[in-house]
Amino acid sequence: MAPVRVVQWATGGVGKAAIETLLLHPELELVGCWVHSPDKHGRDVGELIGRAPIGVTATSSVEEILALDADCVLYSPLVPDRDEVAALLRSGKNVVTPVGWFYPSERAAGPLAEACAEGGTTLHGTGINPGGITELHPLMFSALSSAVTFVRGEEFSDIRTYDAPDVVRHIMMFGGLPEDAMGGPMLGLLTGGFRQSVRMCLDALGFSKDAELRTSQEVAVATAPIDSPIGPIEPGRVAAQRFVWEAVVGELVVVRVAVNWLMGEEHLDPPWTFGPEGERFEVEVQGDPPSYVTIKGWQPSSVAEGLLRNPGVVATAAHCVNSIPYVVAAPPGIQTFLDLPLVAGRAHPDLA
Repeated sequence: MAPVRVVQWATGGVGKAAIETLLLHPELELVGCWVHSPDKHGRDVGELIGRAPIGVTATSSVEEILALDADCVLYSPLVPDRDEVAALLRSGKNVVTPVGWFYPSERAAGPLAEACAEGGTTLHGTGINPGGITELHPLMFSALSSAVTFVRGEEFSDIRTYDAPDVVRHIMMFGGLPEDAMGGPMLGLLTGGFRQSVRMCLDALGFSKDAELRTSQEVAVATAPIDSPIGPIEPGRVAAQRFVWEAVVGELVVVRVAVNWLMGEEHLDPPWTFGPEGERFEVEVQGDPPSYVTIKGWQPSSVAEGLLRNPGVVATAAHCVNSIPYVVAAPPGIQTFLDLPLVAGRAHPDLA
């Protein structure tokens, strides 16, 4: 059986981890790579991820990627471009992405559904947060309960381990004034994905279609200088943030998705902490019986480890890569977790 021919779009943190994962997957073959930086154009992809050459050359030409004979593109830019995705789909390439379209509304899906129909292709949004912990996992554990009244997916992470200083400072607005963070772009950028997570849970579980969706953001500031990868965070500056998306039926919260990002646990006002379980992801289902799930391993054990190789980024990439064979085999259109079969990883090559 011929391998699935895959293009990696962008070589940031997720992109590099995706390439590593692709090279280990027995059913996939990396045949192309799009890069944003002219400095990376023409270089071997192996060199871009810090290993020996692999015989695949990176290109900054969108036209070259569109013309390439490939089955799927793993699309992982920092900010998605709907027109780019539509062009890829129309060119006959399926698209798997961690940056959107997890459970799009009919209006948002329209142009891309048309592109899928034109190209005979499939689009699938996945990842871990959103794209896993905030909808797939609550729904999976809800299958073990009856009469479900509430589901939750939540992240608790030390943001000092996130190796994207420009994003942390200028988009997340850490180290800035509270009013700047509260009025910054992060809530809007996150809401597009996390509201889809909430909607998927509402629809799949059969909660009222009249549920009200609410969004909130809180910040904590430093009370003393905090060392961070973006430099010292001075007193009075933003050092922790919480974002929450909820669905409410009557007066009852039935779905909650939340993100807790802290620059460590010291010198914060309010004095937020991760709690005794430390950094983690949590899934909760209230029903008969309830489920409480704590997931460890997706956060690094230290700031230094996180800056070297963040396991949460690797998990995001792996979920995308492992989805590719299923997406390529799926019928054309936008396919969500509710449409695809169970996605599984593959054995280590030494054990296969």
